[in-house]
Amino acid sequence: MLVERMTKNLSTETIFSRKYGLLGKQEAHENAKRIEELCFASADEHFKREPDGDGSSAVQLYAKETSKMMLEVLKKGPRTTAELEAPVADTPPVPADAPLVPADTVLDISGGKRAFIEADEAKELLRPILEAVKNQLTEVDISDFVAGRPEDEALDVMRIFSKALEGSVLRYLNISDNALGEKGVRAFSELLKSQESLEELYVMNDGISEEAAKALSELIPATDKLKVLQFHNNMTGDEGAMYIAEMVKCSPNVESFRCSATRIGSDGGVALSEALGRCTRLKKLDIRDNLFGVDAGLALSETLPKLPDLVELYLSDLNLENEGTKAIANALKQSAPQLEVLEMAGNEISARAAPDLAECLMAMQSLKKLTLAENELKDDGAVIIAKSLEDGHTDLKELDVSTNMLQRVGARCFARAVANKPAFVQLNINGNFISDEGIDEVKEILKAGKKSLDVLGSLDENEPDGEPDDEEEEEDAEDNEDELDSKLQSVKVEQDD
Repeated sequence: MLVERMTKNLSTETIFSRKYGLLGKQEAHENAKRIEELCFASADEHFKREPDGDGSSAVQLYAKETSKMMLEVLKKGPRTTAELEAPVADTPPVPADAPLVPADTVLDISGGKRAFIEADEAKELLRPILEAVKNQLTEVDISDFVAGRPEDEALDVMRIFSKALEGSVLRYLNISDNALGEKGVRAFSELLKSQESLEELYVMNDGISEEAAKALSELIPATDKLKVLQFHNNMTGDEGAMYIAEMVKCSPNVESFRCSATRIGSDGGVALSEALGRCTRLKKLDIRDNLFGVDAGLALSETLPKLPDLVELYLSDLNLENEGTKAIANALKQSAPQLEVLEMAGNEISARAAPDLAECLMAMQSLKKLTLAENELKDDGAVIIAKSLEDGHTDLKELDVSTNMLQRVGARCFARAVANKPAFVQLNINGNFISDEGIDEVKEILKAGKKSLDVLGSLDENEPDGEPDDEEEEEDAEDNEDELDSKLQSVKVEQDD
């Protein structure tokens, strides 16, 4: 137990003997014993006041008070005989049969009173605790801990932490929000090179360029046990994506992969999409806000059938266009009927891709969230997609079709599609061209169904007098509703029994 180890180290006389010189072992032993008794008594009382706790706070109190009292004794130096005979405190000693406080699992050094001690003293004082903690550490979060510091100073701090944590057997490591770049990554080299068992690695918002991505790929010795790998908001680009792709290839057990907002273009997107084919246990894939384009979308469509456990898929703002969207929709129709979240906003999707999307959506009866915002569906595409959502989809909670050049007909169809979903909570049709009459119709449809108006999102950016770019008349779209419905009926969807 951590407490036992701390007590054992505290009871030794080495620190006090060195400080006191000729005073000898007797006073050192007495000081250590007094501190031990006082701190255990204080921690025990604290533990008794929190009978439902796990003892964590009691152990933290013990560690804090021990360090504080040891420093005070060391600063005072040797005491006189009279002082030695005086009582230390009114607190009674801890009974021999008092229960030990359960070992803690957290060491927090972010608080406490500021004080100056010599470097050698600090190392000697904290060594027992550091050794005990280092051997038990499994999770380290050192994100955003050098913000605003000069580069040289920040790099020095990173090296100090890297050296101190070298050899820890970690399952979780978060070094995000530190503006690392290649220099920062290499400053963590000792820590990274010693990690053979990482299960979660977060390197987000770290300025990970091509060189930094290469450094990561070189330094981390093994990624075969990784389950979570996240690179959100970096400057990786196509060249850096190649190195990330190599890491992904060696991470067959990854269940959650995020590489969003990393400036990856077509070549990097293709490489990354192909590498993801090795991650057959993937459940969550987030590659939003990159510059993939159609070719990378086609490559991704080849990979998706290899990911049978996929539950969440985030593909917004990838420039997929209709061709890439149709390829991905057809792949998902066959391979991911269990999908619960699908986001494809901002991909220039028009009505031409709507039948393929509708076919895909009809196969996804577990869908909980669908985002198709900032596309070009217009009413023609809206009618087809809305019809595909009307039957089944009892778990659907959120539908976002904002900013799609929708008018009265499209808005009304989406309202009908969700009005009777038992779990539904949010319909977003904002940023469209829905007339006042159309808004009234949407509200009436929702009120007549099982859901109230509470599910209707804000309409503050709707433009009642606006029109689609091609100035398509609302009446023409309404006349075509029956024809579009017949198109949907001709769609053949094969679902698993």
